[in-house]
Amino acid sequence: MDRSKKNLPETKSQLHPRNKHRDRYNFEALCKDYPALAPFVIRNKYNSESINFFDPQAVKALNSALLKHFYSIQYWDIPDGYLCPPIPGRADYIHTLADLLRDNETNFADTNIKCLDIGVGANCIYPIIGYKEYGWAFVGSDIDKQAINSARQIIDRNPDLKDHIEIRLQTNPGSIFNGIINQDEKFQFTICNPPFHSSAGEARKGTLRKLSNLKGTKTRKAKLNFGGQNNELWCEGGEKLFVRKMIEESVQFANSCVWFTTLVSKETNLPGIYKTLKKVKAKQIKTLNMGQGNKKSRIVAWSFQ
Repeated sequence: MDRSKKNLPETKSQLHPRNKHRDRYNFEALCKDYPALAPFVIRNKYNSESINFFDPQAVKALNSALLKHFYSIQYWDIPDGYLCPPIPGRADYIHTLADLLRDNETNFADTNIKCLDIGVGANCIYPIIGYKEYGWAFVGSDIDKQAINSARQIIDRNPDLKDHIEIRLQTNPGSIFNGIINQDEKFQFTICNPPFHSSAGEARKGTLRKLSNLKGTKTRKAKLNFGGQNNELWCEGGEKLFVRKMIEESVQFANSCVWFTTLVSKETNLPGIYKTLKKVKAKQIKTLNMGQGNKKSRIVAWSFQ
């Protein structure tokens, strides 16, 4: 293999040690398990096997192959226009939370652990990985009916998921936990990948900037089905306001969940988040850093217990 133009590491060492996706993709093995991926496999400029990551269908096929090869998921699909998540990064969130449980003297392989995924999306990725890796039970919530139907179809067509993942529609878009957490229901933790942008225009600019950075040339138009639905990418006030609302609402469910957690993409939002957590008198606050390629992200976790 010619790597004279670029040194390509065999291991993605920045990913969590238990992450199954630390090694470079083995496209021969992936295509053997999921033949529909084969037409999308190409040779990149470094003469390595890859796919065109700007082609939504290729990315969807890769995700289906990864889920089948590593997690024995026989069916996975999402409607056009919905977010197609990078599976290695999603797995890192799950493994990092397992460490949080271990650090608090909880056996992360305890099958009695129940988790709430806020914004489960059409892809249902966090519940799939959490159940397959650790046997955790999940409730996934979303305000989007089509996303709910898609997630339920994934569960229905993978029978081993049926008794372990439940999907609930949030009928009030202004609420996060209200209307989802039932009376006397207990969760070990909640997870969330909140909308990043504060408007549709900002989301479009962000997608174009991301594509331009990846391609190395300025991109003026993004494919409609590349970047996700509006409620997946943006909300009024963006990540900052969404997380603040989540923290304020979590007070009402202080006894329903041990750990509330969320991804925080913008480091500049952290001071405001810490200020809100102090205001609501959270008893424990943790910031868990993750490294995914050139991007740094972190999970903020808080508890009233």
